[in-house]
Amino acid sequence: MRFGGLTAVSDVSFAARRGEITAVIGPNGAGKTTLFNCITGFYRPSSGSIRLHPASGPAIALHRLPGYRIARAGVARTFQNIRLFPGMTALENLLVAQHNKLMAATGLGIGAVLGLSRYPQAERAAIDLARQWLAATRLLERADDPAGALPYGAQRRLEIARAMCTEPLLLCLDEPAAGLNPRESDELARLLLDIRGQGTSLLLIEHDMGVVMRISDRVVVLDHGKLIAEDAPAVVRADPRVIAAYLGEGEEDEDAPPTEVPA
Repeated sequence: MRFGGLTAVSDVSFAARRGEITAVIGPNGAGKTTLFNCITGFYRPSSGSIRLHPASGPAIALHRLPGYRIARAGVARTFQNIRLFPGMTALENLLVAQHNKLMAATGLGIGAVLGLSRYPQAERAAIDLARQWLAATRLLERADDPAGALPYGAQRRLEIARAMCTEPLLLCLDEPAAGLNPRESDELARLLLDIRGQGTSLLLIEHDMGVVMRISDRVVVLDHGKLIAEDAPAVVRADPRVIAAYLGEGEEDEDAPPTEVPA
C-alpha cells in the first residue's frame, strides 16, 4: 500500500487460518492498521491481492471489492477508537448490524410498512441473535441502555458483539484490549477464545503482549511495513528480529544476551 512516495505496507504475505486466532503485532507505525484497512476495504491496495477462502466455493478477491461487499462476503471489524451509535441502545446497535438481512426480508422496506409476514419473522430472528451476543458479552441486562452510557470496557465488548451479529467468517479486531484493565483484558481473552471455538477466524492487532501470547495460534510481526516474523507465539517471542523491533536494538547489540519480548 503506497501513499504517494511512502510505502506503508510492502510485500506482506501471510495466511490467517480458518478457526484460528492470528495476531498482528509490531511497533507504532509498522503498518498494522493500514493492513487492516486494506483487508476491510477502507483502502484499495496499490498492488497485490487479498483473498478470502470460504469453506465452500471459490476464493473471494477482497482487494477488488468495495467495503460493503467485503462485509457481505464475511469480513467484520472493530476499530482502535470505539465507533458505536452512542444514542442508540445496546440492542439497537446490534440490530443495525443485521440491516442487510432485515432489508432483504422487507423488500427494501416496503414489507415492513405493509406488515408483510416475512418481516416480523426476520425481526424476531434478528432480536434473538442480538440477545444471544448480548448474553455472550455479559451485556444482556444493559440491552435497553444507551450505548454511550456503558462503561468503556462494556462498549468494547458491545462493538465485538455488533461485529459478530454480521455472522462473519473472519473477525478483524484493531487493538481490542486498548484501555482495558487487567480484569477486563482477561474477560476479553476468554470472549475471543469462545468466538474462535464457534468456528470464526480472528485476526487482531494488539499491543497487549499478555493477551497476544495467551490466546494466539500464530503471530505475524510487522516492522516499517515489512513482514519480519510469522510463527507460533513462543517462537516469535524469542526471535531476535522481533526483540530488536520492539526494544530498538541495533547491530551493535548482537552479542548481548537474548531478551524476550515482554509478555
